[in-house]
Amino acid sequence: MTTTRVKARYVIGFDGQGHRTMKDAEVVYRGDTIIFVGRGYEGPVDQEIDGGNAILGPGFIDLNALADLDTTVLAFDNQPDWAKGRVWPEDYVASGPVEMYSTDEQTFKMKYAFVQLIRNGITTALPITSMFYREWAETYDEFARSADSAAEVGIRAYLGPCYMTGVSLIRDDGSFGVHWDEERGLKGLASARDYVRKFDGAHDGLVRGMLAPDRIENCTSELIRRSAAVAEELDCPIRLHCCQGLDEFDSIVGRYDKTPVEWLSSLGFLSKRSLLPHGVYVTGHTAIKRTGNDVDILAASGAALIHCPLVLSRYGGMMESFARLKKAGIPIGLGTDTFPPDMVENMRLGISLCRVAEGDVSACSSADFYNAATIVAADALGRPDLGRLAVGAKADMTLFDLSAFELGQVIDPIQTMMLSGTGRDFKMSIVNGRVVMKDRQLPGIDLDAYRHRAQAQFDGLIAKYPARTWRHPSVDEIFKPSFPLA
Repeated sequence: MTTTRVKARYVIGFDGQGHRTMKDAEVVYRGDTIIFVGRGYEGPVDQEIDGGNAILGPGFIDLNALADLDTTVLAFDNQPDWAKGRVWPEDYVASGPVEMYSTDEQTFKMKYAFVQLIRNGITTALPITSMFYREWAETYDEFARSADSAAEVGIRAYLGPCYMTGVSLIRDDGSFGVHWDEERGLKGLASARDYVRKFDGAHDGLVRGMLAPDRIENCTSELIRRSAAVAEELDCPIRLHCCQGLDEFDSIVGRYDKTPVEWLSSLGFLSKRSLLPHGVYVTGHTAIKRTGNDVDILAASGAALIHCPLVLSRYGGMMESFARLKKAGIPIGLGTDTFPPDMVENMRLGISLCRVAEGDVSACSSADFYNAATIVAADALGRPDLGRLAVGAKADMTLFDLSAFELGQVIDPIQTMMLSGTGRDFKMSIVNGRVVMKDRQLPGIDLDAYRHRAQAQFDGLIAKYPARTWRHPSVDEIFKPSFPLA
């Protein structure tokens, strides 16, 4: 079994209580496990990696990882969503939705996304993809292929096909509703349960299983109850998009006279296994007039929120606030959920939004968000062997280059990362003891070929937007250029 020593100017070690910054230190791992963190390791090593002027830290854990050729970027300047192909028209539902990607395209977009995540310093990912271009939801077979892709690229992945019992629609008169198909959703849950049973622990533990029911507003009570029971049976994470938008909040209140958090609690869904993106619109938020104790319910349940500040801010929203909810005792991890899948950018923006929400520069720190992307996220997965550099932990680590002229001066390495860095400053990623990226390159991956293929596939998807857009306008009407074409 190979023993490897990695040195760097700064090492973010873990002392059993929290991260500590160590200057001119080293991490030694044997096989897939760390055996030493500190200075002056005296044992024999088979190979050495000198990271130089860099931060050697634990790999980031992305609890809501973009695993798509992202379509949310199309909504950046093209609104409202319902008029731009992001809510199915009723006649499209009636005629029978279709898969807009081939099998090969489905496989490629996930593998492409894994490559993007690795290059942004993310070593553990829980993928999220769009359902708008799907016939209904994700499938067992495509996620079997995704498990192989994760192993090939070398990322640690929690996988499970998404499922739901309903899909939002817009009628010809402009009113909104939901098309329900509970039987189909329950079959999706059964398939997801079979997937977790089969693939949890696959590829020498690199792949683990999870349950991924879709947005809360597209799930029936029966699906929520049964999903919670399966998660308990399998003791696996279960992720459900919740408290993401005002329309969602109002729809759940309208159906059940309960907030989304109250409804999930009444169904026995909330537990330490529950992961909830985006956890924004809860009672106490300035946009919510309804009173209640959502924050106390969440804190008591042990459920973790997944904060995705970049995509949220693009829609004009923000959590109120990371500091308030953290202080209440709610675990908060981070997710990218859009392009670019840059965790550093999300942390930097999250810090700023929290300070704006609180009107207080001291409301949160770089350390708070670094912890969220490492220790807190790992603990939410029940994985004390991830998110930290410590003896006995998995050898998942990254080198963040501090040598770029654009970074400016280093006062504190983590603060410099947050202030000036991006995901493009990661120069090496090691997962499970395997170097999966070196000098921004991944073994066996032709980045130029991937870029060209991704663009062609994305263009093909855009061409199909009119079929699933209300009243079926042309592509040029759906997506207008920033300036008139000359």
